[in-house]
Amino acid sequence: MTDQSQSVPGGQVSADRGAVFASEMEQDKAHREKARSAKPLRRLLPFILAYPGLLAAFAVFLFLASALTLALPGAFRLVVDCGFGGAAESAHCRQFALGTNLSAYFIGGMIVAVLLGLASALRYYFISRLGERVIADLRRAVYDHLLDLSPGFYARTQTGEVLSRLTTDTTLIQTVIGSSISVAMRTVATTLGALVLMVIVSWKLALLVMAVGPVIIVPMMLFGRRVQRLSRTSQDNLATASARASEALRAIETVQAFTRETEERAHFSGAVEATFDVALRRIRVRAFMTAAIFSSILAGLIGALWFGAVQVQDGGITPGAMTQFVMYAFVAVSGVGLLTETYAEIMRAAGATERLMEILASTSDVTVADTPTPLPNPVKGAMRFDKVSFAYPARPDTAALRNVSFSVEPGQTVALVGPSGAGKSTMFQLLLRLYDPQSGYICVDGVDIRQTDPSKLRNALSIVQQNAPLFSGSASDNIRFGRTAASQAQVIAAAKAANAHEFISALPDGYDTPLGESAATLSGGQRQRIAIARAILRDASVLLLDEATSALDSESERAIQDAFEALSADRTTIVIAHRLATVLKADVIAVMEDGQIIDQGSHADLLARGGLYARLVELQFGVQV
Repeated sequence: MTDQSQSVPGGQVSADRGAVFASEMEQDKAHREKARSAKPLRRLLPFILAYPGLLAAFAVFLFLASALTLALPGAFRLVVDCGFGGAAESAHCRQFALGTNLSAYFIGGMIVAVLLGLASALRYYFISRLGERVIADLRRAVYDHLLDLSPGFYARTQTGEVLSRLTTDTTLIQTVIGSSISVAMRTVATTLGALVLMVIVSWKLALLVMAVGPVIIVPMMLFGRRVQRLSRTSQDNLATASARASEALRAIETVQAFTRETEERAHFSGAVEATFDVALRRIRVRAFMTAAIFSSILAGLIGALWFGAVQVQDGGITPGAMTQFVMYAFVAVSGVGLLTETYAEIMRAAGATERLMEILASTSDVTVADTPTPLPNPVKGAMRFDKVSFAYPARPDTAALRNVSFSVEPGQTVALVGPSGAGKSTMFQLLLRLYDPQSGYICVDGVDIRQTDPSKLRNALSIVQQNAPLFSGSASDNIRFGRTAASQAQVIAAAKAANAHEFISALPDGYDTPLGESAATLSGGQRQRIAIARAILRDASVLLLDEATSALDSESERAIQDAFEALSADRTTIVIAHRLATVLKADVIAVMEDGQIIDQGSHADLLARGGLYARLVELQFGVQV
């Protein structure tokens, strides 16, 4: 390994990530304060318009259902005026040529009712299907985007909050698309139609009813915005509660070992109560809004009926026409009532949509070049760090690496040693391009990794992490995680190389045994051996080992070291180790301290020079050097 000071063409990269992060948080805060309308729902249109067939079918049956709903009051007018014979000889009755045949009017009404039921059912079917399809697409889009975001996003966003947005928020939107919007559109159509027909039947009565319109709309708009803000706060509080619960349940053994159950219950209870308090405020606002609107509506309706009754007595309107008007008024009034409920639901969904769109609008700190530079095929594994400095976005003022320069030749085994926090694991994260450095360059086979496709880069790397996470599924699934096309024979060969075959074969169903969430049914050493088998099976050009044998007993560690030595023979390997016995045979040992490489060389050279490495050897082996 040699120090390199040459710069890769392209200029110095120096961005103040702390300032950028603070700016993003301020923009997010401002965005949340401004979102007080249903406008965020417009962001759902691309998902909805992707299914024009379902949308058209819904529109057709919405029109039919609304038209048939408005036809029913006309049928009842015929029953009252013509069927009962009170006005059978009128022009209005003669055009239907049914005379006083009461049964014929009721049969006609029943036919209209059956058709209305069918149209309503089909309207419900198509809009519900559209809602389910849109939510499925939205969930998939959000999750796909989440997988593309860099770890920096998750450093500032709790996983529980993200999951709350992915589940609870999408459920709110599903309710609106699959139900509330359908109800709202049907109600708007029937209400407007009813108002027009009310004017046709009796314009005087219609004016009296419509006079209460402004009294209804003003509180609806004012309280609706308040409901949306409270809904947003409620969802945020619920996400906080979910995040706290998720952390505690994932580390339940630690919680119980430190007898933290009481404190964790208190934390979760506080978050839940905060959510309840906000929900209660939202309920109060909606209750007050409902009282104000319905009182105004019913008062106006009763006043119109009073005037209508006087008109019937004076002969200004027939009983059938009055019946028809009352039914239209009922449709209009009930429609407005439904709209108040639906409006509140839509405003809640607008808040949920806003939260989801914030995720979709989030950008990864790691960008892909417009025309990525391909890596050589096959990758040889030559690597170079050139004056690399880096600070994590969550700690922008604390440098994890400072002006680090070194190179690794193809096929070399390089060890990184030093105290905790020296920056060793950070080197791996930058090599994998989970983060980009604030300054300096990292090259693989002469290619600046910022100019290549991150997925292509990562395909050339295989890593065993210190606490390698496993997943629910079988032992085979976890070993095959990094190479899904591998055969069962290759899986078994990798397990044997990782000294895992014996204990896996002893499981109830062998390699097909479900391991539970995070493979919690296995010991730490067993989980580590499966992770090692996973890395071996990947068969990548560069092998990264971050304390790969830390959880193993001495016998297993020796067997794994032998497997790694065979595996490293024809590939570049970088090893992070606190147990120095595992790196004595490395071609080069780099000693790191406080984010810098302070020395490098062979084991013998470093011992001869003394310094930090010699002190670490003395501490671990108990010998004076």
